[in-house]
Amino acid sequence: MVSMKVTVMMVTLVTLCVLATNTHAAYIFCCKRYLPGKLPLSEIRGFSLQKSTELCPIRAIIFHTKKGKRCADPTKNWVMDYIVIFKKIFYSDNQTSSEHIV
Repeated sequence: MVSMKVTVMMVTLVTLCVLATNTHAAYIFCCKRYLPGKLPLSEIRGFSLQKSTELCPIRAIIFHTKKGKRCADPTKNWVMDYIVIFKKIFYSDNQTSSEHIV
């Protein structure tokens, strides 16, 4: 019969492994530096925001492209211009959709 001490140690070890895996996965997908130049608007399919945390040290706009994710500096004018363009597209699509429903 397995002792209680061994059971507790195994449960603790498994829990630590799961937590370490989740922490590592979050770190892999975070922006650590910005794209050096301007990304062509035609390559962008969408975007998301990365907030600064212990694991992800910078704030970034993550542009989603066919080739993957690209990290951009939110203080750059071209980045915020792209965000405005995408928001206009999103809101106009949603208004058009709701008009068709009515």
